Amino acid sequence: MPDTSPDTATGRDWMRPLRYAYRLPLLLLHLLVSLPVTLLVITLPFLARRRTAAGESWAHRMIRWWSQVLMRVFGFRVHRIGEPLPGAVLFVANHVSWMDIELMHSQRMMGFVAKSEISRWPFVGWLASRGETIYHHRGSNDSLHGVMHQMVERLQSGRAVGVFPEGRTSTGHEIGKFHARIFQPAVLAGVPAQPVALRYGRGGDAQTVIAFQPGENFLQNFLRILGEPGRVAEVHFLDPVPASEDGRRRMAEACRQRIAEAMVG
Repeated sequence: MPDTSPDTATGRDWMRPLRYAYRLPLLLLHLLVSLPVTLLVITLPFLARRRTAAGESWAHRMIRWWSQVLMRVFGFRVHRIGEPLPGAVLFVANHVSWMDIELMHSQRMMGFVAKSEISRWPFVGWLASRGETIYHHRGSNDSLHGVMHQMVERLQSGRAVGVFPEGRTSTGHEIGKFHARIFQPAVLAGVPAQPVALRYGRGGDAQTVIAFQPGENFLQNFLRILGEPGRVAEVHFLDPVPASEDGRRRMAEACRQRIAEAMVG
């Protein structure tokens, strides 16, 4: 579906300066007040290990809360369909933007596999590291081996891992090929993969708006999205795919098919 934002309809979004006027102070407040509190909880062992009535650690609950508030600051109303599996799970999602991580973290804590460049992004890289991110140096077999080892360890210890099998963000027009090797840790650990479809805008009509534009870097994308009209962000937790005796390729194909079906549903 085409995007119907003011930028598309008239070529000029006259409300953008107003959105910056109230969202920037909210963002600064979230960074200067909420962030220190979140870091305090996740770094102090006697706080981080405490559990909520639902059995979730305080550290994980604070990270979810931080992401939920950040999504609201950017004008997103998150709508969840389905339930994330508990325990050790390989969460598998389509990849549109850096916002995908915040959207998924707002629903379930998981350590993501991400490109090593993110670790060098101002502030965001530091936050990502605090969020248990596993970094991969593209093109390095040694790095890939280390990533796989860390993923297996985490899954075997009962924790969740999130991956984007396309390997990179897309333009938002379509879902790319899912690389099967990223599913190998789930096969080795004997845990299911749960596909997750991420849609921005009603029915996904803002995928291309949220995606990185040609030549756009992280900071430019960050600031542009901050001024965008408020939108719904849908996160669909789909039926899980069990660890397959037929191997990782079958898991990858099944996950991609379920996400593709949800994107047009």
